[in-house]
Amino acid sequence: MLKETATDVFEDHRPVLFGVAYRMLGRVADAEDVVQDAWLRWSGADRTQVREPRAFLVRITTRLAIDRLRQVQARRESYVGPWLPEPLATDAVGTAPDGAERTVFTESVTLAVLVVMESLSPLERAVFVLREAFGYPYAEIATALDRSEAAVRQLAGRARKHVEDGRPRYDVDPEQQRDLTERFLAAAAGDDLQGLLSLLATDARLVGDSGGKAKAPLRVIESADKIARFLFGVARSAPPGLEFTVRELNGGIALLGHVGEVPDSVIQLGVKDGRIQTVYIVRNPDKLAALAAG
Repeated sequence: MLKETATDVFEDHRPVLFGVAYRMLGRVADAEDVVQDAWLRWSGADRTQVREPRAFLVRITTRLAIDRLRQVQARRESYVGPWLPEPLATDAVGTAPDGAERTVFTESVTLAVLVVMESLSPLERAVFVLREAFGYPYAEIATALDRSEAAVRQLAGRARKHVEDGRPRYDVDPEQQRDLTERFLAAAAGDDLQGLLSLLATDARLVGDSGGKAKAPLRVIESADKIARFLFGVARSAPPGLEFTVRELNGGIALLGHVGEVPDSVIQLGVKDGRIQTVYIVRNPDKLAALAAG
């Protein structure tokens, strides 16, 4: 039996490492940079002293992600308009587990959860990701972060409470999500005010992310009526050739708008009690580039 090379071992664990980094950073490019840095550390390490490659790689990746998060948090303070995570395609074969594990996987990459996680400290976020998304024991997390197990338990409890208190309680039925998404698109594109209002909760919110690089609201829009009027204005000024495709992004149904092969926007809906509670729109071209190949 051939001995695995350093590259083989790293590639075996790459999906986990990317998963950790993406949940920590909310950006595909940042996550890929962290994973690449982890590879450089791995390729230069004395691997004869590494008994558990996965634990070693997760530890490196987590620490690199913490450092990167501290850097990008400073940049986000000057971000133009609301900030949303970069949409992540989860409909490709092999990007998500099947069965019960998939529920945990998708819950930890939803836009709603990632937005709430933005207010956690880097250490709290790391503990939350390793514990809640990947099920690591407290002792392993303590080793990865060079903290005591008691300190990690305290961080985990604080992070979990914050996320639970801040996370919207959306319905997750895929068929209902797809139906409402398709009806939402038809009403918005068809200038059907009453049809759109019937889908939106009275206190619905629209959160748009453009980073100042595309047309999108610079503040959160509140109320169904204001959202509907904004969407009709957008529909009337849509670029020629704009089409929408239903995709699974961040574990849920979403609309990917594109002109030819160029992504233009992502729309995802937060649904509660059969009505649209939140409309997320990502139009920052930097956050859509990775979807062009999909």
